Amino acid sequence: MKNLTLATADGGTRGIDAASLEAFRSDLRGEMLEQRAPAYQEARTIWNAMIDRKPGVIVRCKDAGDVVRAVGFARDNGLLVAVRGGGHNIAGSAVCEGGIVIDLSQMKLVRVDPHARRAWIEPGATLRDIDQETQTSGLAVPTGVNSTTGIGGLTLGGGFGWITRKFGLTIDSLVSAEVVTANGDRLNANATENPELFWALRGGGGNFGIVTLFEFELHQLGPQVLAGFVVHPFDDAVPLLKQYREMVASAPDELTCWVAMRRAPPLPFLPAEWHGRDILILAMCYCGEIAAGEEATAELRALGKPIADVVGPVPFVEWQTAFDPLMTPGARNYWKTHDFMQLTDAVIAVLVDGARKLPGPECEIFIFHLGGAAGRVAAAATAFPLRNAHFGMNVHSRWQERSGDVAHIGWARQVFQEAAPFSAGTAYVNFMPGDEGDRVRSAYGANYQRLAQVKRRYDPANLFRMNQNVTPSER
Repeated sequence: MKNLTLATADGGTRGIDAASLEAFRSDLRGEMLEQRAPAYQEARTIWNAMIDRKPGVIVRCKDAGDVVRAVGFARDNGLLVAVRGGGHNIAGSAVCEGGIVIDLSQMKLVRVDPHARRAWIEPGATLRDIDQETQTSGLAVPTGVNSTTGIGGLTLGGGFGWITRKFGLTIDSLVSAEVVTANGDRLNANATENPELFWALRGGGGNFGIVTLFEFELHQLGPQVLAGFVVHPFDDAVPLLKQYREMVASAPDELTCWVAMRRAPPLPFLPAEWHGRDILILAMCYCGEIAAGEEATAELRALGKPIADVVGPVPFVEWQTAFDPLMTPGARNYWKTHDFMQLTDAVIAVLVDGARKLPGPECEIFIFHLGGAAGRVAAAATAFPLRNAHFGMNVHSRWQERSGDVAHIGWARQVFQEAAPFSAGTAYVNFMPGDEGDRVRSAYGANYQRLAQVKRRYDPANLFRMNQNVTPSER
């Protein structure tokens, strides 16, 4: 093993001698990858192809002990640290340039106790791993909408998906977490042990430590739900959205309906003449009895003159993968997001106008609606910033070649700027790109100062800074 020069947290570099590196490596149960290692290239590659960073070393942890060792090595040497779970975060914070990546992707345990309705999940598990294990017992954790997402980043940012209105955010089912802090302590965080840390972990991102095990409450679900797509001509977008906002305002908790405006992919249920044309999609899921779902979705499905309606009974594990083909790794991605208290006519006008100007066939504007059980949690109960029923926007720009960067990023930023006057000010941090560090304070709203105080207690030197960073409070 040779000497290495690694990036430090203060923007400099530090030489690490071969003997120190070998001593560190020999203590690991997992593996340490240098740049010349055969597995290095794969290990540094993440979902968003815009992120092309070369860490000095990647530590693939096998267990919590490895995490403690890696944190200690990074802290003692003042290194720049990134923490990787699923590697799906839009901002690319899972990798750093020249520093050390603490890679949790090999820690994928999912253990379910169906009688206690509890699941213990390691941070490298994906949503697919979790759904496949919990659904064998007809149980579920409320998570996200793409099965390749890692549970760690999703949970720490809040986590929402198709069953959030019924069962709450992902963090609302979090019972406890085992955490490795910046000083190497292994703590339990729950309602009675380290409660301030537990509060911050529920929405505050990866600012406070590395979670090595999540414990979740499970909920009865499935194995089938009523779910699918209703596809409309984009020309009908404005009246459809005005009717949509009225209907979802009174929807039962079991029903979630979101909107996507994009060009039609070549899906088998769409007539060939619609492939590549602008469409509006109502994507819906009812997580109760199928017959009740048919009744609850009837009004939404009766809107306008749909091109296709493929809503029907489907296994929940299958529905959880429905968006996977549109979210495959290897593409360049740039997102912008806002929260809106109301989907007003003015907001609709901005979003529809933006969707008319899509710069490429893989781009879309996504509108999500949160409320129900998630909205009945007190605003100060967790770090997640906005608990009132609200709508959110994800301007999702996606393309293949570097030559498209200017057009695609520019389009997303333009829609974001035009929608800003109507925003609630908060935002879902998991949808924020890496160039929005100056927005973190407003994104967390009234919860930011408390987060900064927790940060000062558990990570005063800001070791965990590769994230939507909350800086430690000065007092």
